[in-house]
Amino acid sequence: MPVVLGAVSTALAVVMLVSWILLVVNDPHFSTNIGQNTTILVLGILSLSVILVVLVLFSVVLVREILEGRRQTSFIDSVTHELRSPLASLKLCLQTAERPDLSEDQRRPLFGMMRNDVDRLSRFIDDVLAANRLTHGLLSHEVSEFDLAALVGRCTTRVAARHEVPEGVFTLDSPETLLVRSDPTVLETVLENLLDNAVKYSDPPPRVTVRLARTEAGALHIAVEDEGIGLSPKDAKRIFDRFYRVDSEAVRSRRGTGLGLFVVLALVRSLGGGLRAVSDGPGRGTTVHVVLPDASPEAN
Repeated sequence: MPVVLGAVSTALAVVMLVSWILLVVNDPHFSTNIGQNTTILVLGILSLSVILVVLVLFSVVLVREILEGRRQTSFIDSVTHELRSPLASLKLCLQTAERPDLSEDQRRPLFGMMRNDVDRLSRFIDDVLAANRLTHGLLSHEVSEFDLAALVGRCTTRVAARHEVPEGVFTLDSPETLLVRSDPTVLETVLENLLDNAVKYSDPPPRVTVRLARTEAGALHIAVEDEGIGLSPKDAKRIFDRFYRVDSEAVRSRRGTGLGLFVVLALVRSLGGGLRAVSDGPGRGTTVHVVLPDASPEAN
């Protein structure tokens, strides 16, 4: 309703502006007192123009507020699910593990499930805290030299275990060793979020390729490619917005809060880099490109 009112008000202002011009110009007395009428005409046009601009700005701000409110509502719903699901699973596992008739071998898988639930909660809380720190500019970097190819290998191992898929679903296209000087914790968070999304938004069995290379200018290029559900051009531009989730059943059926890629974008920018998502359309996979300034040890 507010959007409709804003559109109607803007249309009425345009009609009033045009009508005012026509009324004054067609006034038979206009030519007899042209100086005074010209002043009235100009003042009327300016007044209605100001009203029109204010209405347009109001409508734009209102639409943005409505969309932000919807995203926050969606985020709250997602948070409820992200908290409730692992907690319910933990409770069930604990209740089952307390049964006196279970052997140690029967309890062991329950402990593994509980550990996975705790890890899921921990990652979610880390994303929320990271988003808060990034929003308020509280992030600091601890730079060191490390092998990025080895870091990717550790990330793929953890993501594979988290989603209970074989490590073979990941392919690494990289030099055997790629030494960089950057913040390993930040890049680990970036990579795990991108790999997690690549698996989560792919139908089984997922296929994910990670490509590492240096550009001719010496920048570091990371590409995470999947063969998943893909994106429309509009969504490819917006998936890094805070709280944004693609409005489709394929996305709604998968857990998420709309914070992960927002955190990824902010972290990459904090390192002086940039990223973009590319997709040929729904059902045709997605590639996320990350480009960072020259992070080689020689450059530092």
